[in-house]
Amino acid sequence: MDKKTLSELDICTKFITPAVEQSGWNTLTRLLDEVSFTDSKIHVRGKLTARGKRKRADYILYYKPNIPIAIIEAKDNKHSVRA
Repeated sequence: MDKKTLSELDICTKFITPAVEQSGWNTLTRLLDEVSFTDSKIHVRGKLTARGKRKRADYILYYKPNIPIAIIEAKDNKHSVRA
């Protein structure tokens, strides 16, 4: 299997999700995937306001319900770790 041809979704399903499960995380109750975690910035110009783009994470790990402790961001092999 050539990892360079895998998409971000392939990386998630073949590598990240199994690794999280093997480390002992309950993926049904303590893991959310493809979720927004901010409402974004509010931009104000005079009397006009607008909200920016929401931030999304590939995975969020939860210690308990409503207590997130980690965000996992997946990338395909066409992007660097810094992207």
